[in-house]
Amino acid sequence: MASNPPAACCTVGVKHEGEAKGQFQQIGGVDAYISHPADRSTKRAILLLTDVIGHRFINAQLIADQLAANGYFVVMPDLFHGDPVPLNRPARFDLMAWLNGPPGHLPDRVEPVVQAVFKEMKSSLGCERIGAIGYCFGAKYAVRLLQPSGCDVAYLAHPSFVEADELAAIKGPLSIAAAETDSIFPASKRHESEEILAKTGQPYQINLFSGVEHGFAVRADITKPIVRFAKESAFTQAVAWFNQYL
Repeated sequence: MASNPPAACCTVGVKHEGEAKGQFQQIGGVDAYISHPADRSTKRAILLLTDVIGHRFINAQLIADQLAANGYFVVMPDLFHGDPVPLNRPARFDLMAWLNGPPGHLPDRVEPVVQAVFKEMKSSLGCERIGAIGYCFGAKYAVRLLQPSGCDVAYLAHPSFVEADELAAIKGPLSIAAAETDSIFPASKRHESEEILAKTGQPYQINLFSGVEHGFAVRADITKPIVRFAKESAFTQAVAWFNQYL
């Protein structure tokens, strides 16, 4: 495995202030948050695959809107069938029971959602080139999409659940933003990922941010200057990567 499974750090963080500018729409039978660029074009698009807090989390919506402001049509689907994990979940919440079910949120339930939305983006929504973003939980599915019949480029932040063979199978450019303190994507997994990516022959990038923990790209406490800098730099990393390859 190139990154470990989700843990408690996947569900804690700070809710950000802001007003979402996008809208909710059914895409491929899936509830999704969409955000358009100023010109309303859907040709260059990003499929944003969230962490376990889901697509109705304001932090994720603000990120989608920021991507749209940079010229991309963004689709952020509900990966969890209306059952995301609460932010800063109560102590009684059993994350592994939520994950493994029943009904659970394993690949047999999540992958069909991703594929249904991706299919609609390529067809009815008119997306000609698609990049995938995976935050934490969503990283696995962004990696799995990076195939000749899938997305064109991908970006991950503090990934979880990615298998080594999935990473080895990518057929397009991949960028990763990593946290200095991360039990799910620790130094050993970063180094393993570097070795795997070097063998793929694909363009890749791994940026490591000091002073932050797992989840910083979405749920960081941005009142702390070093943390805010890391979050904003990780976002800039994503935009620069898509500007280059998408």
